[in-house]
Amino acid sequence: MTPRPGKGVAAEGERLQKVLARAGLGSRRACEELIEAGRVTVNGAVAELGRRVDVEHDEVVVDSVPLSVRSGLVYYLLNKPAGVVTTASDPQGRPTVVDLVPPDPRVFPVGRLDVDTEGLLILTNDGELANHLTHPRYGVEKEYFALVEGTPSAGSLRRMRQGVDLEDGMTAPARVALVPPGGLRITIHEGRKRQVRRMCDAIGHPVHRLVRTRIGPVTDRRLRPGSWRVLTAQEVRTLERAAAQSPKSRPAKGRADLAGDPTKADR
Repeated sequence: MTPRPGKGVAAEGERLQKVLARAGLGSRRACEELIEAGRVTVNGAVAELGRRVDVEHDEVVVDSVPLSVRSGLVYYLLNKPAGVVTTASDPQGRPTVVDLVPPDPRVFPVGRLDVDTEGLLILTNDGELANHLTHPRYGVEKEYFALVEGTPSAGSLRRMRQGVDLEDGMTAPARVALVPPGGLRITIHEGRKRQVRRMCDAIGHPVHRLVRTRIGPVTDRRLRPGSWRVLTAQEVRTLERAAAQSPKSRPAKGRADLAGDPTKADR
């Protein structure tokens, strides 16, 4: 009986060290050392040097962090301008984020920035990583710059740091810093709809302009509005690591509807 691909030890497929090197873990020799050190598993079993893998079926994990190895995966970093909607198509005929990146292969946005919000957005065809970056249980940070009305007091900033009571419940504590004049640097790890705007409204300082400046460890101050680039293999790896190393015990209260849907988070 012929073993099913991806089960047991693969007799065919690519050498594991080659797959690891392509995923950005270093030279082939460095990847061989990872394997020899017992830091790589395939389908739950510690891999040995010479192991071959089926990239379409096998699960490869390095230092307890799953590694995306399937062929054809792409990852784009886009600096979304205001006025562009975060959907694949728009019935009103407005420009979409998908219009700004290559049409093939088909990708989808990871999370959502509302039409007036600017800044960094990842688009990919890697559904597993997309879910990890948006699901509340993984707690991947997103950082924003908000230009607000007036200057928040120390008490207002303390409210945001401790949690703001919104109509859908108390927010998790945020990291907030004043950026004079009239600016706030806000870091959150939830994905509630228009969360940053609603938090600022709640403390009496409505947002005039909102820009996402960081997704997990990924940032790029040189990427111009409307421009995109391919994420490096190392950046993809750091995103995978960020999701694996900061899981929450359960989805945030009232946010289970986000599970498995990387399009619902909206700010």
